[in-house]
Amino acid sequence: MFVSFEGIDGCGKSTQAARLADHLRAAGREVVLTREPGGSPGAEEIRRLLVEGAGERWSPETESLLFTAARRDHLERTIRPALQAGKVVVSDRFADSTRVYQGAARGDLRPLVDRLHQLMIGVEPDLTFVIEIDPATALARGNARGGTEDRFESFGLGFQQRLAQGFHALAREYPDRVRLIDGSGSADQVAARIRDAL
Repeated sequence: MFVSFEGIDGCGKSTQAARLADHLRAAGREVVLTREPGGSPGAEEIRRLLVEGAGERWSPETESLLFTAARRDHLERTIRPALQAGKVVVSDRFADSTRVYQGAARGDLRPLVDRLHQLMIGVEPDLTFVIEIDPATALARGNARGGTEDRFESFGLGFQQRLAQGFHALAREYPDRVRLIDGSGSADQVAARIRDAL
């Protein structure tokens, strides 16, 4: 099974992806916990280009190409081998992020994003959890984290609000795959909601 976690920056998806992986391991499953951009050596190199530096470092079109290149390497070297070995893959982000970030919030590029995905990736998760949280709260969390991976947070609250709208639209577009999860409350409460949805 291939499960992805999505949501705006600072929504708690990384924490919840790790918690679900631990839960599945405790239930006797072999689990590969991974992330995007990244998840393979080549994709991790591309990650630094995407998440560090000035906000306007890349155009949305260039971002789409870089994300697709990273995702292709991730698919070839991590996701596909794990699934073929019968393991569960839990990924902190996948193609839905590109659909929302570059396809809707950064530019009106959804046809381009979909075409690149069709040509180079061609895989969807079996199940996607979108963690919903107030954009202002999520932005404050993201800024409080510190570090150098703050490129998308630098676009500000309006960008985070557009992302939230984009993920809602995605849930309507893919109702059989995408589950909206209330991200309010404690991490334990959110994890329980995810386990119930799973």
